[in-house]
Amino acid sequence: MSGYTHPELLVETDWLAEHLNDPNLRIVDCRYYFDGRDGHAVYLDGHIPGAVHATYPVELSDPTATPPNLIPRPEQLAATMARLGISDDTLVVGYDDEGGHYASRLWWVLTYYRHDAVKILNGGIVKWRVEGRPLVSGPVAPPTGRFTPGAPRTEMRMRVDELRDRLGDRNLRLLDVRRWSEYTGEEVRAARGGRIPGATFLFWQDNLNPDWTFKTADEIRARHEAVDATKDKELVTYCQGGVRAAHAAFCLRLIGYDNVRMYDGSWAEWGNHPDLPIEE
Repeated sequence: MSGYTHPELLVETDWLAEHLNDPNLRIVDCRYYFDGRDGHAVYLDGHIPGAVHATYPVELSDPTATPPNLIPRPEQLAATMARLGISDDTLVVGYDDEGGHYASRLWWVLTYYRHDAVKILNGGIVKWRVEGRPLVSGPVAPPTGRFTPGAPRTEMRMRVDELRDRLGDRNLRLLDVRRWSEYTGEEVRAARGGRIPGATFLFWQDNLNPDWTFKTADEIRARHEAVDATKDKELVTYCQGGVRAAHAAFCLRLIGYDNVRMYDGSWAEWGNHPDLPIEE
């Protein structure tokens, strides 16, 4: 009905409710907030039964890198997934309360390291609650997993040096998925405000319905084609710290765009580098 090329990237609440006790399933609560709320505390207060919690800046990024929002190192990811009870054969379902905002980062990281058995819960815990499905409180301590990261899919990632050298490439379409105020430079979240030269504004959240479920394939495709972000081009998404950009990349993969990369350094890297050009 929704017309997705890769519907297997999503899972619906009905399916998850029926498979909560599957031994090979690990549900990951990815809730995180920039407004001062503690995502882990919110998780402890109530989450989908069996879910563990992963925090974007710690488990799904590399805190030792500059900027710290770059993708985790393989050994870091292996340790994190093992602690979360995820093994090489585990089916992972991620969710949050913002339409897959942070769960998409989990999807991107695992897919980058070739763990393809990962899905996002359509509508997240918001839809789960509306439907009156069960929630539990407190921590979950799963058995330790055995996770082996695969060889990185480097084609999924854009690095700063390559992006700088390819500015103006007609085959490359750079999508800035931040808020309009960030795109224009009015809102400054780095040493400098503005955008990467040539970037097209395409707000990430407009891929979602008001109830935090994903829009149809036709709707997502139409908004990209309206700005010449078509399947024949190499599309690169970026935001501030590689989360909203992961969501945008996920949506493109969902509708069958194969040539999609994410610049995980994003504005946290570009905006703090005085030698890189910007537009305002």
